[in-house]
Amino acid sequence: MGFLPIHRIITLAFCAASLLPSCASDSRLLPNKPLTFGSKLISDDGTFALGFFSPSNSGGNHYYVGIWYNSIPKDNVVWVANRAAPVTDPSSATLALTDRSNLVLSNTDGQPLWMANVSAPGNLPSSENVTGEATLDNTGNFVLRTSEGAVLWQSFDHPTDTLLPGMNLRVTHNRLELQRLISWKGPQDPSPGSFSYGADPYQFLQRFALNGSRPYWRSPVLTNYLMVGSYMESIKSTIFFTVRRIEDEIYMAFGMPGSSSTVKIKMDYSGKIKILVWNSKMLEWNDLQVAPEPECNTYGYCGAFGFCDNTEPVPICKCLDGFEPISKEDGSNGRFPKGCRRKEELRCGRENRFLTLTAMKIPDKFVYVKNRSFEECSAECTSNCSCTAYAYANMNTTAINGDDTRCLIWMGDLIDTGKGKLIGTGENLYIRVNRLSDKKRWGNILKITLPVVSSLLVLICMWLVWICNCQAKQRNKKIWKNMISGALSNSGELEDGKFPFFSFREIVLATNNFSSSNMLGHGGFGNVYKVMRNIFL
Repeated sequence: MGFLPIHRIITLAFCAASLLPSCASDSRLLPNKPLTFGSKLISDDGTFALGFFSPSNSGGNHYYVGIWYNSIPKDNVVWVANRAAPVTDPSSATLALTDRSNLVLSNTDGQPLWMANVSAPGNLPSSENVTGEATLDNTGNFVLRTSEGAVLWQSFDHPTDTLLPGMNLRVTHNRLELQRLISWKGPQDPSPGSFSYGADPYQFLQRFALNGSRPYWRSPVLTNYLMVGSYMESIKSTIFFTVRRIEDEIYMAFGMPGSSSTVKIKMDYSGKIKILVWNSKMLEWNDLQVAPEPECNTYGYCGAFGFCDNTEPVPICKCLDGFEPISKEDGSNGRFPKGCRRKEELRCGRENRFLTLTAMKIPDKFVYVKNRSFEECSAECTSNCSCTAYAYANMNTTAINGDDTRCLIWMGDLIDTGKGKLIGTGENLYIRVNRLSDKKRWGNILKITLPVVSSLLVLICMWLVWICNCQAKQRNKKIWKNMISGALSNSGELEDGKFPFFSFREIVLATNNFSSSNMLGHGGFGNVYKVMRNIFL
């Protein structure tokens, strides 16, 4: 029997190996088979990978365990395990699944740098071992499950700076902690940064970007538990946000129906909240939406009772109707740092009314009153002289919060208000104003409009007189021409008793300055002259 050449044997072995199913460790981390530097887990569809990485400009002395897009070459990391404790020597560092089904990242000395802190499920005593495996799903979620399939831990419950489609961000803290996206410290530093993004800890209806503990940007308040954006050609789809209840907590998620685009929400180290889509042709991330942008939309930028008007070509601060800048110097740079004040102070009683402002981003610091109709919500504010404004929305379902209405009232200053740029965005805000300010406003309007209208009427009258004079002059010339030519003998053109009118200058020209050669005779009323033909034509 002959033998195959060695290179043929190697080739056949490689081909045979490529036809075999991927080994379990390709997407799964198993007990006693730790993940080491240089190896990685890859999701079944190849979209995501998990392993050790070092930021490109970190100098190569800080390593992290993370999840990233496997086929995207830059800005591809979506989750980091050991953000606050980087590995300095990856040669013997390991990510292992213990026999107690806990995930542990250890350094060269075997000291743990990070662990998942998994508790035993159900009523199983914590002293007993729980067999399981950790799998990197096609969604980018790293899930630790028991052999029976119960979820012990998952990376989606511990987000870093990125929200992926299908990922739930917890916006209440009835039993569990709020979840927040926390920015990187810098473009190549995954350690926790200054900015974070998540729900208002006091009210899940809105979300904040915080700089430390200070609000940096605030989202519009929810008007529905399902929000669908407009169609975007760049992703051939639309982005929707949904709010759902899972057991005792409420979560927010986003997604794209029927789109194959790679999209993510990122809390950037600059403080911007970005919705990004991967451009496979340009090999870069494109911004679908960025907030806050422009600067006018940062939290409280326009002061109390001021608002950012995004309908202007360059968004600027303005005062709400019925208000004026506190400082006359304010507004020169498009900002009211001291805010605005009422033009007329409120007086409790019938002297007040509510002014409707449309397409508004309603203010912060509201009081949520449940189970109210629109009329009841309006009465709630009208009956309280301390109430400065109210807003109402129908949420269309009681499954989230036990109430399908949303009545909000404000008891003090109106902070962080805006006006939407796109038609159909924003909602109505009803603010309390003094009726006297309305009278003054109408008075000012009349002061401006009456002179304008009067001037227009005068101009119209002058134009009509000029038209009439021109028409009369043309008619007189025609009649005189016909008289000269004898065409009026029986034409009846003078039956209305109107005779043509000529100026003295025209008569002088027609008689050649009353020349004696043009005189026909002398009568009781003076000399009679003949006129030169066609002189009036």
